[in-house]
Amino acid sequence: MSFAGGLLIGLSALLLMLTWGRIAGMTAIIGGILPPLGADGSWKAAFLAGAILAPLALSLSGYQVEYSVPVSTSALIVGGLIAGIGVTFGSGCTSGHGICGMARLSRRSIAATATFMAFAVLTVFVIRHVFGAAI
Repeated sequence: MSFAGGLLIGLSALLLMLTWGRIAGMTAIIGGILPPLGADGSWKAAFLAGAILAPLALSLSGYQVEYSVPVSTSALIVGGLIAGIGVTFGSGCTSGHGICGMARLSRRSIAATATFMAFAVLTVFVIRHVFGAAI
């Protein structure tokens, strides 16, 4: 199922680029539906609605998705704030840089994705081996 999900993400990014000439970066899409609503607000709202409704439709069809959230709500909030700061300074998110930018061989996106990954590895190492927490 993960492979199918990856294919659908890639297909949606490709179709968005081919039809609208836009990058499927979720941060920019979400930011584009917040007030004041820009000229691209309608397709951004539709894209975001599809990203939310597709998993709901899959679960209503009887497919069970198992997941766990091994951290507290406060840790999720802090992580979200840190990610938001990174998105701001990195001029985009992992979907924009990692999926779309790297597919276009953008040097900036390749550098951003390498940075995301390096800090992800560093974070897991520090949390598991310095603080001794299991993630």
